[in-house]
Amino acid sequence: MSVGISLQAMHAQCMTSSTPRTDVVSLIQHPRSQVLVIGGGINGAATFRELALQGVDVTLIERGDYISGSSAASSHMIHGGIRYLENGEFRLVREAVQERNRLLKTAPHYVKPLQTTIPIFSLFSGIAAAPLRFLTHKQSSTTERGALLIKVGLALYDSFSRDGGSVPRHEFHGRRKSLAHQPALNPDLKYTATYYDAVMVHPERLGLDVLLDGVAAGGRAANYVEAVGAVDGGVLVRDLVTGDEFVLSADVVVNTSGPWTDLTNGALGAPTTFMGGTKGSHIVVDNPELLAATKGRELFLENADGRVVLVCPIKGRVLIGTTDVDADPRDPMIETDEDTDYFFKLVSRVFPGVALDRSQIVFTYAGIRPLPRHDDEAPGFVSRDYRIEKSNFGGSPLLSLVGGKWTTFRALGEHMTNDVLAILKRARTASTTTLSIGGGVGFPTTEPTRNDWIQSHAVGVSRSRVAELLTRYGTRATEFIAAIIEGNDVALRTAPNYTTTELDHLVRTESVVHLIDVLLRRTDLAFIGAVTGPMIDELATIVGGSLGWTSEQCAAEIVATREILTTMHGQAFTEQAAVAG
Repeated sequence: MSVGISLQAMHAQCMTSSTPRTDVVSLIQHPRSQVLVIGGGINGAATFRELALQGVDVTLIERGDYISGSSAASSHMIHGGIRYLENGEFRLVREAVQERNRLLKTAPHYVKPLQTTIPIFSLFSGIAAAPLRFLTHKQSSTTERGALLIKVGLALYDSFSRDGGSVPRHEFHGRRKSLAHQPALNPDLKYTATYYDAVMVHPERLGLDVLLDGVAAGGRAANYVEAVGAVDGGVLVRDLVTGDEFVLSADVVVNTSGPWTDLTNGALGAPTTFMGGTKGSHIVVDNPELLAATKGRELFLENADGRVVLVCPIKGRVLIGTTDVDADPRDPMIETDEDTDYFFKLVSRVFPGVALDRSQIVFTYAGIRPLPRHDDEAPGFVSRDYRIEKSNFGGSPLLSLVGGKWTTFRALGEHMTNDVLAILKRARTASTTTLSIGGGVGFPTTEPTRNDWIQSHAVGVSRSRVAELLTRYGTRATEFIAAIIEGNDVALRTAPNYTTTELDHLVRTESVVHLIDVLLRRTDLAFIGAVTGPMIDELATIVGGSLGWTSEQCAAEIVATREILTTMHGQAFTEQAAVAG
């Protein structure tokens, strides 16, 4: 059993909710639906939203918190995957860049354009090995790509991703101009190539918006509910908060549990061997010199071994990742010292004048990608595309998702829904192609419209507070503004950019079950390294007040939260209050 699972189990044991969870009560009262989705990561949430918007009676369960697991271990990128061209995955690249361009329009509150630069140290390197990689998907001894190979790839990438000209074409610059743009780059480089993709400033909140859209459309969902077996053609599930078990049944069962798809199918008595994930690790560093060196751009760094590391400025920090090594979903996914050494070595090669040390690391995380079984294929060449496998469970169709990535979640949900609708013999009634997501509805995307929005909503709340909430929640900020006007709002002592009423509203309306849900997913406090011992204590009091915890439950949540953050995320807490945004 993994460290993550054992901590989750321990965490569940430390709290018995004082009041029944309304989402779980709803499932118990309505145990049958047309579709049951197992897995509340981004692909499960997207499928849930898509089905609910078609008027399908759909239920979703997630054994942990929503948008945890693999979905919480991303590189924060929304991208077409230029490197997938080398694998011959042209369909995936085309779909991914189309979805990237759509998300820039449908989720502008959380998805932002991002300039990306590739430092290049040779002209011809990789050309001889490229055909071998393309045909065999095996790593060769010298795989660093040179300027000519990258130029060909970016020209092809442009042809897929232009979106009518709204996305700029790539640019190539020689050494002199490259160093003029980014003086901290290694002067030994020969060229840089720059193109545009996009960044998710808060993936977990974007995924939550997707799920909440599905709930608003009539779907039922509950987190911390695990599929543990099969009973008379139904799915036996367990509420991990109370330990209670009950049975859910559906005309169609959809398994979107990511790397754990085979384990879920095994629990249902329908064993499969679809999956073969790889581990991806990341670190977040507070290094002003490195942040300044990026000049606001993501850096796409390639090592001589062909592995790629991304360096991305985000939230005043720098995110560095990722690894790509085979992994078992039953093992703990923890960023290691070896991973850190690898990141530091490569960053130092590209920014030799920037000093990095472990004391600057404020957060670490790792996850397992939901990749298909790949046997002896090199991890970096395993397909990032997805497919839907069809089988049976208890007389009902069982659809299992194999693969999938953040960028294509909407298209994937659409494809899964089309398959379900065909089984149900129902017609599609709504399209999500241009449908805004959550707080992206009516989100102001220019400075004048942003100022107008803030001014019009600054009634009973200061302009600065409205601006803060708009940045944090998109246009869903109106819900928080209304709660603040009605409540007795007080700034938190340890995180003064958050307030008691804001946190209370978040806990009551966003399915918060544990304190860790707030620190890791509903806010970015842990990600930016702002968490302190006093902050955990203060938040526990507020969250516990909203959820009706006893003093014993509150204390147990504090202990569990500290253990999860130190064990899984490399956090070393100060015992002083922090000023966090």
